[in-house]
Amino acid sequence: MMPKAKLVKLDLPDFGAPKTEPQLSSETYAKRHEALLSKLQLRNLDAVVIYGDREHVANILWATGYDPRFEETIYVVMPGHKPTLFAGNEGFPYAETALGNFDRVLWQQLSLMGQPRDKDQPLHQLLQNAGLKSGMRIGLAGWKGFETEQGVFNPQWFETPHFLVEALKNFGAVENAAHIFMHPTSGLRVQNEAAQLARFEYASTLSSNAIRKFVLDAKVGMTEYAAVANMQLDGFPQSIHINMCSGPRAKYGLPSPSMRKIEAGDPIVVGLGLMGSLNCRAGFMVADQSELPTHIQDYVEKLVVPYFEAAVAWYETIGIGVEGGAIYNAVMEKVGNPFFGIGLNPGHLIHLEEWLHSPIKLGSTMKLQSGMALQCDIIPATGTDYFMSNIEDGIALADEALRAELKSHFPETWQRIEARRAFMIEILGMKLKPEVLPFSNLAAWLPPFWGDTSRAMAIR
Repeated sequence: MMPKAKLVKLDLPDFGAPKTEPQLSSETYAKRHEALLSKLQLRNLDAVVIYGDREHVANILWATGYDPRFEETIYVVMPGHKPTLFAGNEGFPYAETALGNFDRVLWQQLSLMGQPRDKDQPLHQLLQNAGLKSGMRIGLAGWKGFETEQGVFNPQWFETPHFLVEALKNFGAVENAAHIFMHPTSGLRVQNEAAQLARFEYASTLSSNAIRKFVLDAKVGMTEYAAVANMQLDGFPQSIHINMCSGPRAKYGLPSPSMRKIEAGDPIVVGLGLMGSLNCRAGFMVADQSELPTHIQDYVEKLVVPYFEAAVAWYETIGIGVEGGAIYNAVMEKVGNPFFGIGLNPGHLIHLEEWLHSPIKLGSTMKLQSGMALQCDIIPATGTDYFMSNIEDGIALADEALRAELKSHFPETWQRIEARRAFMIEILGMKLKPEVLPFSNLAAWLPPFWGDTSRAMAIR
């Protein structure tokens, strides 16, 4: 008999909370700067300008260690010239905390409206001081590129502010350079250092522990706000608003919590993203299928079983050298029926933002690499009373050398990874390749009924 997903009694182990916080070093940022200069040479660019703001921080944070809190920021990089970071009134002193090696320049037009402009200088002059010259070929990177379905990149579409595009055009030709950082196989942020992966694992441990607390402690009669308060967040930077909704709004997935009280029988969904992680779960606030409406009492058999088997196929297929199309096919073999409503990529790269890019799509020949951080993210939007099911957790792919580095330099991280692998293999019944490193303390745990979380899905 072929193994099949079943709803069984099982305990989700407590994989622990971090006792130490991995940090990046100034040497890491120095190496990133050299890698960026090498990319400029390959792209035949004379300079790259990175734009960031509170919502779109990942590229500039990767390059500098600086994350703007209230304002926008501009970073200018070119060979033979020390990089320059432009910040506003509040960001200028805060940028001293960053570990990147750059000159800070105050440009008060980046400040909030109504704040002082008494030291304002012309942007053209400041860009000249940063090294830009007439006739240059300049790459401009914000937070996304523009592609066709076939992946053809349009370098002349910009999502960055009009004032910056126009200012740079005064120095020469300008093109969208997002792919330098975000291309799904060759982007600078696609292959992560051991320290960066350890920091992602730290974030994922925090976020998955918070989701665990939510699911185990949510009760009928609680307001959504009270249920979210159970997460006990500690202030680590978030990458998304908390997604939490129950009842009629749950089908939308993305709303924030409210004063609405959770009711018996509610569909319910919760997601939390910290910088480097995202975890999400969905289910019904019932103890078993008998408490569901009669016409969806086959919820587990019709939706959750094939969905969990698709997630298992994802975990068992993924690995170094595997083509993105192979992962797509393995998942869609289980949930390709229109009923499941899978509209987005079944998995993607994750980084400081929730979605970096994705090599996982129909027909993709892009091969996965060591150092990638990826998200299991298969969303069955049925659009019916069956609602949905959800496992969203992060992993990394690491070859033998990278695994050895993680084990040596981050033993606490490595201990949690090994414990999660053991749970997924021995208890959930999955077959994981040695390079697959689960980062989530939820470790593919899927309880469909939150009135009784002692039962969850496993392969038997």
